Amino acid sequence: MMMQWVRSIVFTIVIYIWMAILGLLFTPYALVSKKGALRACKLYARSTIWMARWMVGIHGEIRGPVPTGEVLIAAKHQSFFDILLIFHAVPHGKFIMKRELLWTPVIGVYAKRLGCIPVNRGKRGAAVARMVKDVAKEFAEPGQLVIYPQGTRVAPGVSKPYKVGSAVLYEGLQYSCIPVATNVGLFWPRDGLLRKPGRAVVEFLEPIPPGVPRDAFMRRLETEIEGASDRLMREAGYETAQG
Repeated sequence: MMMQWVRSIVFTIVIYIWMAILGLLFTPYALVSKKGALRACKLYARSTIWMARWMVGIHGEIRGPVPTGEVLIAAKHQSFFDILLIFHAVPHGKFIMKRELLWTPVIGVYAKRLGCIPVNRGKRGAAVARMVKDVAKEFAEPGQLVIYPQGTRVAPGVSKPYKVGSAVLYEGLQYSCIPVATNVGLFWPRDGLLRKPGRAVVEFLEPIPPGVPRDAFMRRLETEIEGASDRLMREAGYETAQG
């Protein structure tokens, strides 16, 4: 266990130093071309997934058909690693993100260039309305919009309600919604430095077609994501409430 702690600490230091190096190297390219920002972030995601495998024993795995067209992706969020896995898998992921992250060094600059949509979580009604307006403007360019229906990272075994923002975007965009399940929090938790070896899975589930009424959409979204995430966690040896 002590060696795994050492590996985890070294890994964490390395990936943030690597983020800073890549961010600085690609900044001139990213500022003149959105493709530059996309390539830098793809390289970071791919290399960090690779380093997680050989440095701390986390094997990232993608399951299910990966969406490539204009869709809304509603994903279970357990840690930074599920962000990396989703972004690496889809052609051009754009995330609904906390507005505060825009002021984060490196991440903020690249988030803007990728077309991520910042929201103010402290003003719910205004935030949702602004989010829909910003998304409509941003989707002049193709991509896969990723939203976390629970609004934040949620540790395995913790229950947190699903927010209406996903349904509002689903109705406004009139795109199919792809639910995404995961078990990554068992190996790369939302808090702390310890990274545990294992198979961290992100699974793209069956699309929900446009036109499902709001209440039915929200029930289906939560049922499918939570059910599949529980299945993935049981597969990894975690005893869920249903297990």
